[in-house]
Amino acid sequence: MRILHTMVRVGDLEKSKDFYCKVLGMKLLREKEYPGGEFTLAFLGYEKESDGAVLELTYNWGKDSYDLGDGYGHIAIAVDDIYHICDDIKKKGGKITREPGPMKHGGTVIAFVEDPDGYKIELIEKKG
Repeated sequence: MRILHTMVRVGDLEKSKDFYCKVLGMKLLREKEYPGGEFTLAFLGYEKESDGAVLELTYNWGKDSYDLGDGYGHIAIAVDDIYHICDDIKKKGGKITREPGPMKHGGTVIAFVEDPDGYKIELIEKKG
């Protein structure tokens, strides 16, 4: 078994695709409209779906926002140079909500960025 994807609902599909592709460097792997259900699915990732887990963006036509609730945590992405990546994200208009630095009670260097819908993405610097 393996994790295939994580799904999040988005209020503006183009804005979200732009953020994940242009700001976080993912690739749009596939996209399909479902007129009967009035929704569109877009799958994004850093590698092919057959090689790793991806992110599924679900846009329900006519719905422009969601209450994220208190059950959602974050999506985590491993990065090589977290300080450089965060600077690059800021230059591309991304919103860093926690600057890079060691996590409390540990030595792992992390940062948080927020997507257009308010979802948190944790950046974790690879060790070594």
